[in-house]
Parts: sequence; C-alpha cells; structure tokens
Amino acid sequence: MKPVASMAAASFASALLAVAIAGGPSAVEVLLGMLAPLVAVSVSWVLTERTYRRDPQRLNRLMLGAFGAKMLFFGAYVGVMFQIVGVRPVPFVLSFTAYFVALYLTEALLMRRLFAGG
Repeated sequence: MKPVASMAAASFASALLAVAIAGGPSAVEVLLGMLAPLVAVSVSWVLTERTYRRDPQRLNRLMLGAFGAKMLFFGAYVGVMFQIVGVRPVPFVLSFTAYFVALYLTEALLMRRLFAGG
C-alpha cells in the first residue's frame, strides 16, 4: 500500500506545481487528467501485488483481464470528460498523457522490483 500512497502524493504535488505554473484556469483539466491514470494504476498495482504474492501463476490472467477493463474505463472516462464535463482539450490531454506515461512507468518499475524478489 505504500507505493500507492507515494504515487498519489507525488501525483497531487506535481499537479499543484503544474497548476501553479500554468495558472488557475487549467486546474480542473490538470486534476481530471491526473485522476483516471492514478486510479487505474493504483487499483492495478494493488491487485498485481496481491495476486503475485498469493499465486503468481494467476498473474497473467489477471493482467489480461485488467488490460481489457482499463481500455473500457479510459475510453469511457475520456468520453465523459469531453462530452459531459466539457473539459478544455489541450490541458486535459497534456495532463492525462503525462500522468498516464509517468504512472505506468512507475508501475512497471514496481513490478520489476516485485518480480526480482524485492
């Protein structure tokens, strides 16, 4: 659970920094762009770690199912953000992309450490 708290703290701190640099009008888009990747990676990491520690052979099946679920989740999330919430595209897409890449890189590094016995 410590990695999830660290990812959340780093995400919120960097979002506050981005808002301070970009200005207040982009605050909503920056935070909403961060939210979905943070939630997806946090849930994914917790499930991955628990599954690997209990039964490593089930991990491939879990990850394949999670991949499909995340595709649906992200598609729906982005659709809702543009069609219903009405976020401004440029700050939202920049934030979403940056957090998506950074958080999934973090999860990959955590998995590498987990699989190496750390």
